[in-house]
Amino acid sequence: MSDEVLVKCENISKKFCLSLKRSLWYGVQDICSEFNPWKGKGDIVGPVHNIKLRKDEFWAVKDVSFELKRGECLGLIGHNGAGKSTLLKMLNGLNKPDHGRITMRGRIGALIELNAGFNPILTGRENVYIYGSIIGFSKKEIDQKYKEIVAFAELTDFMEMPIRSYSSGMKVRLGFAIAAQMEPDILLLDEVLAVGDAAFRNKCYNKIGELKKTAVTIFVSHSMELISQFCDKVVVLSKGYAEFNGDVAEGIGRYESLIEDNSSNADKNFETVVPPVTSFRMIIDPIKVSHGENIRLRIEVNSDQLVSNITLRIVFYDQQNRLLAEWNNRRIGSLISLTKGVNTFQVNLGPILLKMGKYSVGLVLNDDSSIAMLVWSFKKHEFIVDGFTTLGPPIAFKSDLLRL
Repeated sequence: MSDEVLVKCENISKKFCLSLKRSLWYGVQDICSEFNPWKGKGDIVGPVHNIKLRKDEFWAVKDVSFELKRGECLGLIGHNGAGKSTLLKMLNGLNKPDHGRITMRGRIGALIELNAGFNPILTGRENVYIYGSIIGFSKKEIDQKYKEIVAFAELTDFMEMPIRSYSSGMKVRLGFAIAAQMEPDILLLDEVLAVGDAAFRNKCYNKIGELKKTAVTIFVSHSMELISQFCDKVVVLSKGYAEFNGDVAEGIGRYESLIEDNSSNADKNFETVVPPVTSFRMIIDPIKVSHGENIRLRIEVNSDQLVSNITLRIVFYDQQNRLLAEWNNRRIGSLISLTKGVNTFQVNLGPILLKMGKYSVGLVLNDDSSIAMLVWSFKKHEFIVDGFTTLGPPIAFKSDLLRL
């Protein structure tokens, strides 16, 4: 990993106005403060005096700071509306901060919004050249990369069609191919990457792994599995503020805590199901185990319709709400779907190498096709480990998943 800092954010803040008329007037007032004679090359600087909220304004991002060196990957996590996409747009130069300084060194590749950067009436080929020129490539350089972009996107037969004729998945394919194949110094990725089909997503994740060696990657996702896999550090955002900045495992634990804290359930043990799922039940067998023994989870999910591409994620917490380990069916290459009616699964986990004490099991059921969270069951199912006082590796993932 290089010591070269490519991204540096210093107390950046962005505010928005709830009133359209006032936001237009405030915009006129702020135009004069955009000029900054001290701004350096590669810097985006907000007006230093514009740090107070006016009527109907609120902070979408407030006082966020971090820096990234070449080869580092940062995960941005938080609930919907926490400020993740706003932060990415400021890093990409689509929005200017109202306060603070952003320093970006090198070429930026970004996939932030599905249609961002695409002209709908132009063809895929024309959009490739426009995007490449925007991020600083010459026509000769784009010519050299064009075949690689088309091959990666797997859109050879569609490049002469206007973008408005593309499906959402085709737009994602082309957008990521352009952003990645241009070998950027900084790669910005929002959750939009999850719109593509499973095979292409895996292709993208492999490419991200390659780019991590030479670029800075900033990655927004609600999948803690992907955050754990790719990121070296995380920033947890909540209501625009950075609640945590640091270690990935600790940051994921903090994120889970924020979700629990935001629950309206008084005892902080909650369970939510979203249509087409109508009911859910999980049974731990046995409830009490000795150190080194296995446990079985019997999971029953009632669905109103067929749902394909399901990820079953199981997480383990201690009594201090610290994330200890997690498992999902994709770790063992097992793809699952929900049929209409009652679906019963059994997950065999073990050996359990936890010290003596009480622990809880949480479960998340994601529909990968629509990025929907169908089941969220947190800290409601507990088990006890007995007979050992020294903490070893938490859980060995010698596991299998059975449909019963």
